[in-house]
Amino acid sequence: MNNSILTFAIAAATAAGVVVRPFRLPEAVWAVCAALLIVTLGILSPEDGWAGVLKGTDVYLFLVGMMLLSELARKEGLFDWIAAIATSQAKGSPKRLFVLVYIIGILVTGLLSNDATAVVLTPAVYAACRAAQVKNPLPYLFICAFIANAASFLLPISNPANLVIFAGGEMPPLSRWLATFMLPSIASIAVTFIVLYWTQRSSLANEEIAPQIARPELKTSAKLAGTGLIVTAMLLVAASAVHVDLGLPTFLAGVCTAALVLTVVRESPVAVIRGVSWSVLPLVAGLFVVVEAVNRTGVTAALADALQHLSIRSETQAVAVSGTLVALISNLVNNLPAGLFAGSAVQAAHVADKVAGAVLIGVDLGPNLSVTGSLATILWLSALRREGISVTGIQFLKLGVLVMTPALALSLAALAFTP
Repeated sequence: MNNSILTFAIAAATAAGVVVRPFRLPEAVWAVCAALLIVTLGILSPEDGWAGVLKGTDVYLFLVGMMLLSELARKEGLFDWIAAIATSQAKGSPKRLFVLVYIIGILVTGLLSNDATAVVLTPAVYAACRAAQVKNPLPYLFICAFIANAASFLLPISNPANLVIFAGGEMPPLSRWLATFMLPSIASIAVTFIVLYWTQRSSLANEEIAPQIARPELKTSAKLAGTGLIVTAMLLVAASAVHVDLGLPTFLAGVCTAALVLTVVRESPVAVIRGVSWSVLPLVAGLFVVVEAVNRTGVTAALADALQHLSIRSETQAVAVSGTLVALISNLVNNLPAGLFAGSAVQAAHVADKVAGAVLIGVDLGPNLSVTGSLATILWLSALRREGISVTGIQFLKLGVLVMTPALALSLAALAFTP
């Protein structure tokens, strides 16, 4: 069989394995098996496979740092304290709580990244639902998954994929970024809210939440964990401003915060280490190897040529087609590694800002279609399973089609007609 056909078949099977999870095996199993199969069949040499793994180094560092911060905040009770505040502000209204969670999701995604929304906000929202005696927490938890991607092109740091796409070229200054993406971001955030609220309206109408929630004491260790999150947000903004990779600053912030908190409470790091979802790392590594193999098929060059021809014919058409196509590809192989060859294609094609912006929107927002689309969604699923909540790939897909499709269409339209 032709190597290109075999590679795409393995990539498709990997995506299916992650979505369906046959035999209830973890997502990482399918990605790692795909990577091993690619090397075993000679599609990539062991050296090239390892090179694909190493391309994700910055992502691994980012994830470890963010997961350490999240586990510390959960363990020390910061999420319970935040939950009590949020539910007390809701004043017994399920709809008001829905809006509050959505607004918080926008802020966390914008300032800490979409992965942070999945890792940090999801446990806090679950804690809020538990404190408010919510019967069905899924409408509120769905917010964490969808806003993580819908608001992820609000700022350059809102999604690590944004930096991956511009890794081979110059990151636009903040003023140009806002001029390009502000209207599409507003469209994405607004449409996602409207459709998500509409799909969950019956659940919210039948819900009752406790109007008064006892606010737990905020311990010194929880304050330190919260300070670590705030400092991390400041580091990410500063790092992106000077074009420094986000992984190492996040990792150092997580490790330093963990060391400080554990010293204060005089506890072993074993409990925190056990609480981290380490299976995410081999999952991401496997996906990077799969994309490295896909990249060797010439898809990057083909995508660059297609972008050039579309841009010459019609910029508006190029925005619509490229954004939609990249959105679909991101759901097949995950948006972070997909951003690698999409970014390479953008740099090689030398297209206009709007076309490059359409590719970025496809990489960022398109993953709201399926659980394989973005690392943030996979992290979100892991956070839910930890609380004993299960959302199937098909269940997410049915909702994702309704939420993502109009949001992507209107975001691309807003980009196309931005002055």
